[in-house]
Amino acid sequence: MEGELCVNDLTELAGCDVTTLSKHLSLMKQAGLLVCEKRGLNVFYQIACPCFAEFFRCIDLISSTRAQRIRCAC
Repeated sequence: MEGELCVNDLTELAGCDVTTLSKHLSLMKQAGLLVCEKRGLNVFYQIACPCFAEFFRCIDLISSTRAQRIRCAC
């Protein structure tokens, strides 16, 4: 959300293998959600639209609120 990252950095953050992440990144790029730039052997990815970050913050808020409700119901 805060700048660009290469595939290796994203793999560590996502906790998945490079092949899976590359497929996801490719789909997101095709959908226009990401921009990428190749520098040497690395490809750096960045979110194409600033409002996409707000969308993820909203999803996180909904998820955490829902999790709190589930814990309170137990």
